Amino acid sequence: MASILILCVIVGFAVILIGSISFQYLIPSGDSGMTPQEIKCQYLANEGYKMHLLYPESEPDDLPESDRDRLLKLDEQWMNECVSVLPAEKIFSIVNNVDRDVKYGE
Repeated sequence: MASILILCVIVGFAVILIGSISFQYLIPSGDSGMTPQEIKCQYLANEGYKMHLLYPESEPDDLPESDRDRLLKLDEQWMNECVSVLPAEKIFSIVNNVDRDVKYGE
C-alpha cells in the first residue's frame, strides 16, 4: 500500500513538473528584462552610435546643421533621461549592448 502511495506521489509530481515546463514554453512572458526607461535608453544609444558611425572623426561644429542638431538632441536626451536617472551598471549594460551591426546610411 505504501509503495502505491509513493508511486502516485512521484507520478503526480512528474505531471506537475511537465505541465509547468509546458506552460513556460507555450505562453510567452513578454518580459525582455528591461524597464521602459531602459528600452528608451537603448534606443537612444543605438541612434547615437549610428550618428557617430556617419561622422567618426568629426566634431559637432563640423557636421551639417540638421545632423548636428539631431546629435545634440540625442546627447541631451541621453544625459537627462538615462545617465542622470539609471544606475551606472545599467548604463554600462546598455552601452555594451549597442547594435553594432549597422551599415552606413541605415
